[in-house]
Amino acid sequence: MKSNKTNKQYPVAWPLALCYGLGVRLRNLCFGLGILPSETYPIAVISVGNLSAGGAGKTPLVEYLVRLLSPRYRVAVLSRGYRRKTKGYVLASASSTAREIGDEPSQIKRKYPSITVAVDGHRRRGMRRLLALPEAERPQVVVLDDAFQHRYVRPSLSILVTDSHRLFTRDRLLPVGTLREPRSGVRRADMVVVTKCDPAMKPIESRIIEDELRIDISRPRFFTSIAYRRLEGVWPEECPARELSSLGSDTDVLLIAGIADPSPLIEELRRHTEQVVALTFPDHHTFRRTDIDKIRAALKKQRPETLILCTEKDAERLRTTPLFPAEWHARTYALPIEATFLFGASSRFDEFVIRHVETIEKSHILRR
Repeated sequence: MKSNKTNKQYPVAWPLALCYGLGVRLRNLCFGLGILPSETYPIAVISVGNLSAGGAGKTPLVEYLVRLLSPRYRVAVLSRGYRRKTKGYVLASASSTAREIGDEPSQIKRKYPSITVAVDGHRRRGMRRLLALPEAERPQVVVLDDAFQHRYVRPSLSILVTDSHRLFTRDRLLPVGTLREPRSGVRRADMVVVTKCDPAMKPIESRIIEDELRIDISRPRFFTSIAYRRLEGVWPEECPARELSSLGSDTDVLLIAGIADPSPLIEELRRHTEQVVALTFPDHHTFRRTDIDKIRAALKKQRPETLILCTEKDAERLRTTPLFPAEWHARTYALPIEATFLFGASSRFDEFVIRHVETIEKSHILRR
């Protein structure tokens, strides 16, 4: 497993990390003592977050929870809507775009149109607005995306995720590393999910990670890997879905990836075809004319039938980019991913979450 990179070459980063850590510890102490208030709610509020900045596999787990809970309950996902162009509270509709609500909320709403999706950087206000919806629309469960540090809202269940390739135990505080808060923050988690594991991980390997994380034995631990699904047309009316396995070893692919760590995706594609050219961009990147020019230049070096592949998040941003040529639509695909639990643990995870929601629901009924 890889160790996390830190900014050792910048000596000034260490005193900044020390000051940052003191500030975060003081803030957490104020919440712990009740000086800063955390609001609780009469419904199940499930937080999915992490200690570090950057992609750790939160969105696939949020989507897993949506699939698990939406057949039984009215589910809402509340996110801050990172990099959107709007302000304040926005309730997503079927026509909402990544510019209005952010790429990940837009992705979730597109895939699960029957659920409620809202964005608000002020999570408490977002919760109040959701709970003020008409009764028929009011959520019975709210999933908070990337909310581990948003302590003004107290979740009824806090799920902490950590990337198996970048465990928080090997990381440092910002700006030396990528930790948003000290490692001791793991104590607030009710459950820890280690993400992006090798599907062939052995039980002994998971136990080594558990020992390294030093998680209290009372907290459930789970391990997930990424499952790649069939290719979906970014413009489905022009580009029908096809199986990933339909890619031949000589299929030319141009990958556009604006995510935190594209390496697992590149590795997966190279299992199917040797002809993969990857153009990588920063996470949540807004595509500009210069980026389209780079894509055009890369395509000119390949055969006319070259497929353009991207992540689901990138697809949400590309759809709203008028600069993306229409003649590329018929060969542009997104590659969906899902979280899958290792060691047959999905039923244990499902049971834990559903039991939690049922307990919250029953306790609210008794308090009435």
